[in-house]
Amino acid sequence: MTTRRRHTLAAALTVGLLLAAGCVGPFGAPSTSTPAPTATDGDGTPTAGEPTPTEVHASYDRTTVRVLDGESGEELGRVEAAIADNRSLRRTGLSDTEELPADRGMLFVYDRERELTYVMREMSFPLDIVFVRANGTIDSIHERPAPEDGEDGDDIEASGEGQYVLEVNRGWAAERGVEPGDRLEFDLPE
Repeated sequence: MTTRRRHTLAAALTVGLLLAAGCVGPFGAPSTSTPAPTATDGDGTPTAGEPTPTEVHASYDRTTVRVLDGESGEELGRVEAAIADNRSLRRTGLSDTEELPADRGMLFVYDRERELTYVMREMSFPLDIVFVRANGTIDSIHERPAPEDGEDGDDIEASGEGQYVLEVNRGWAAERGVEPGDRLEFDLPE
């Protein structure tokens, strides 16, 4: 059993808790299985609560990433994120993934806070790229398009300061009112 340590990334109010949000970082080769549908209420609107369980990218360590309002602490959203915590996983990222279910993401984890630049190398879908400081506070959010046919995506960049980077489907942050100054909460493997 993997021991996990709790990381709650809060603005200056929650000291000692660390953020980690991300995506199921590289999801590896595209899955041949169909992801389970997102839980919905009667009219087809996704419901709040736990991310939909699926076996997509099951070989990666995963964590549930919660995004909390920087002032009220209210939960704005959550995703099940694959953890990319080494050079190889971070380099591949989501580039080998055909699509990302609405309740999924990838969390990139670094050993310390630094200036980071991400590119949309060989991406099949657009992303929100969320840079998160060591204390869990969101530094910046960038919406980036997928490369056009014939483009490799290396020229589509997003830069920010952080120890963590969370990648989710483009528009995810705006739809939930997530903005710089909000914070993340998640668990990381020891």
